[in-house]
Amino acid sequence: MVVQKKERKSIFKYFRERHGHSHIKSCWLTYLNHCAFAQVVIDKFAMYAGKRYKITIDGYEAFEELSKASDGFVQLSSHIGNYEIAGYSLVAKDKRLNALVFGGEKESVMKNREKMFGDKNIRMIAMQPDMSHVFLLNSALSDGEILSMPADRLFGSEKCFAIDFLGKEAHFPQGPFIMAAVRDVPMLFVTVMKSSARSYHIVIRKIVKPTESNTKESALAMAKDYVRNLECIVREYPKQWYNYFDFWA
Repeated sequence: MVVQKKERKSIFKYFRERHGHSHIKSCWLTYLNHCAFAQVVIDKFAMYAGKRYKITIDGYEAFEELSKASDGFVQLSSHIGNYEIAGYSLVAKDKRLNALVFGGEKESVMKNREKMFGDKNIRMIAMQPDMSHVFLLNSALSDGEILSMPADRLFGSEKCFAIDFLGKEAHFPQGPFIMAAVRDVPMLFVTVMKSSARSYHIVIRKIVKPTESNTKESALAMAKDYVRNLECIVREYPKQWYNYFDFWA
């Protein structure tokens, strides 16, 4: 927090402008935000070492319904809370979960993930600069599997939807929503929020898909529903926002 001036300013601005807090309160919340981020990082490595947390789930029936169907579906994540914990709790017996992850992480982190998720029918797909990972994503949906991917940041492609979020327009990637619209597969909004020192709360919501619209309109409608769900969670857990850049730039 002390060293990374640019990142610190972006979080301060988030509390000051998007939540409307005073200067002093925004400073304090910026500090608490960094503490919360440190805790979820430590929790992540504690999980690699075998520690387990108390998990409560809201909306599990939506996941269960889609996991039992023959078709694949898309599970949307965000850079809030500690989404990786979902890999321990949302496991479908008959469907493999394909998780799209940042390809620039250290090899030790990737190996630990593979080790911990190896017996849970989860495959990690690393993002590649040449976008070759898209072929694996399409293949997963064709095989009726689950595809997990972030929907709050632009990676590779600059194609985006401009949607009002926390009172100001922000950009969200078109890719996940276009893919779901073209393949006509359902989508879930999934987030995992830290509720106490030893527990997490998972929230699952169905993304509403319009019945009569073209691909672009359908994708935009689903993106707006995703953003609506994201805003509800962020307002409830404002300190667990971990986008350390000017999200509304």
